[in-house]
Amino acid sequence: MSGHSKWHTIRRSKGVVDQRRGQLFTKLARDIAIAVKDGGGGDPEMNFRLRLAVDKARGNNMPNDSIQRAIERGLGKGNEAALEEIYYEGYGPGGIALMIEAATDNRNRTNSEVRSTINKAGGNPGEPGSVSWMFELKGLISIDLSGTKLDSDEVTLLAIDAGADDVEAHDDDLEVYTDWTGLNTVRQALLDQGVPVTGAEKTMRPKTLVQPDEKEALAVLRLVEKLEDLDDVQKVYTNLDITEEVAAKYA
Repeated sequence: MSGHSKWHTIRRSKGVVDQRRGQLFTKLARDIAIAVKDGGGGDPEMNFRLRLAVDKARGNNMPNDSIQRAIERGLGKGNEAALEEIYYEGYGPGGIALMIEAATDNRNRTNSEVRSTINKAGGNPGEPGSVSWMFELKGLISIDLSGTKLDSDEVTLLAIDAGADDVEAHDDDLEVYTDWTGLNTVRQALLDQGVPVTGAEKTMRPKTLVQPDEKEALAVLRLVEKLEDLDDVQKVYTNLDITEEVAAKYA
């Protein structure tokens, strides 16, 4: 079972998103601001990365005025400091590779917090390029077939026909991986076929997965949670592969 799908299932089961909605809105706002800055302007119709970020924010009930303020921050309006997107690399317990996506207005602060968190967990911060070669930039489309009559095999074929690279099915949850530049095309094709798309985003997909022993796997999950709880960290990607038993024990 891939670390990505199980990790987000664990987070939902623990109610983490609801408990930390204020922090969630902060991260969503930073996603929007970065998308404006790096994706080509403040119009979601002309900036697909921004459209994804705004759709995700609305899906999490973020107020429209907060969304607009985030767009304006990305355009350089207002008094807030400009944000930049940075990736940190390193290794967690058991040699698990870590790619840490951050959005920050203070590199020194973020660097210190990320390195300290990794060190305290028994991991090792890495230099740029030390683990990035283990990952590929991809588009990720999430699908929830529960409550529908659609069959996962049928949806998989639809996704492949639309240009998807790969599809992972976990019961009623499907993860559709695409080339990053083709994400919108595949997403729209699935929506046109009535497929219940619940999310579309950028991801760093590991080329191979590593399954450490239970103790190390649990330590990595704890580290990922601590990293994602840092204000400047947006997402953490790993090449961790965990069993259902480990996931259940952590949850």
